[in-house]
Amino acid sequence: MECPKNEAFEASQASQNISALNCIDLSSADVQNSVSLLKQACLDSGFFYVVNHGISQEFMDEVFYQSKRFFDLPISEKMKLLRNKKNRGYTPTLDEHLDPVNQIHGDYKEGYYIGIEVPESGPDAQKPFYGSNVWPTADTLPGWREIMEKYHREALGVAKVIARIIALALNLEVDYFDQQEMLGKPIPTLRLLHYEGRVSDPVKGIYGAGAHSDFGFMTLLATDDVYGLQICKDKDAKPQKWEFVAPLKG
Repeated sequence: MECPKNEAFEASQASQNISALNCIDLSSADVQNSVSLLKQACLDSGFFYVVNHGISQEFMDEVFYQSKRFFDLPISEKMKLLRNKKNRGYTPTLDEHLDPVNQIHGDYKEGYYIGIEVPESGPDAQKPFYGSNVWPTADTLPGWREIMEKYHREALGVAKVIARIIALALNLEVDYFDQQEMLGKPIPTLRLLHYEGRVSDPVKGIYGAGAHSDFGFMTLLATDDVYGLQICKDKDAKPQKWEFVAPLKG
């Protein structure tokens, strides 16, 4: 997969509210160029594309298909897998309020949390963010767990590659974030999301997902072909300017 022209996605004249973002090619041998693009993106807004990340498009399509299989289950089945105290499992529509100041209702989306699998009898089981995942039974969704565990591993691998570029952009040793207390023993969360299709109406306080800043070190966000993701590059601007992020495969 090639980066869009001029290293960034260039919006057409007919789509003035589509964001132009730097694109980092993780297969490129020009490390300094990747460092420069990432550093500039982080200084400007914190958002950028990554391509040629090593996860095949065929597998990404399978992950999206398997995600749809889960969300297509009857609500009675999904509620059996409700999010537990370790923050693993299903979150129903309206369960979360990401922007309680402006939202009248919760987010019009449902989700599913998957983390590092830690046996309940293991030494880390009582630590925050560690524990066993909640899984649909093999009878309900054959092969589902295996697909999601594989994707979790591969996405973590991509995060570690990006972290090395971030380290260089900060003038640190390339393996700085590989230390045990950071990505050497990480607590990554994979979250599947399904938006029900209701159009957000800010005037009425209705949002698919309220405005928010993610927590943690970094977020890798894979999208389907439906426009919906928006970003605000300057949260302190008045009024804020929200731009669509165009889907990009690869």
